[in-house]
Amino acid sequence: MTGFGGGTIYYPTNTSQGTFGAVAIAPGYTASQSSTSWYGPRLASQGFVVFTIDTNSRYDQPSSRGRQLLAALDYLTQRSSVRGRIDADRLAVMGHSMGGGGSLEAASDRPSLQAAIPLTPWNTDKTWYEVTVPTMIIGAEDDSIAPVRSHSEPFYESLPRSLDKAYLELNNASHFAPNYSNTTIAKYSISWLKLFVDNDTRYHQFLCPAPRAWEIEEYRETCNYTP
Repeated sequence: MTGFGGGTIYYPTNTSQGTFGAVAIAPGYTASQSSTSWYGPRLASQGFVVFTIDTNSRYDQPSSRGRQLLAALDYLTQRSSVRGRIDADRLAVMGHSMGGGGSLEAASDRPSLQAAIPLTPWNTDKTWYEVTVPTMIIGAEDDSIAPVRSHSEPFYESLPRSLDKAYLELNNASHFAPNYSNTTIAKYSISWLKLFVDNDTRYHQFLCPAPRAWEIEEYRETCNYTP
């Protein structure tokens, strides 16, 4: 494996429905793939090939993490043992903290991606007007490491108004909420991936109009996407 630090691949075993979309997921600063391991089986059970990666160094910055996410997708689709299960035109990125900042970098660098989901993202770059990949940003109300006012919210607001985008803020949640199995994150991440990676319009109803639940402090969306 070149261009990233290795990782674990999770995939559906039943190929009777054809090929699957694929998602690469990067951890945050100083963290390993174990911090995002719960996404593997959860997303694979919904029909995605999932690659939770380690970075070359635990101290890599978001720009490097973005390049490593793309290298991981290239490995998945070109050289991995599961490449035959993957539709190379249906790829997405996710990441936590600096990995979330990295997922924005990846979306900026590769417009052909179908979806990006930054999770409590951190990045010194606050403007993402050039991104054309459908993006759902998940922030946390009580995040003291990447406060939503200086990270998730300006990231979201800087994305083009014409873009399919959403901002979900977790109620009473910390920066590390995405590191643990979380039904709210799973529900809306899966809905976003199903809608934009699989083009499954049945999931539109869960994203637009804005969902209301005690677990959600705030939700914004463009609702440009139509079923």
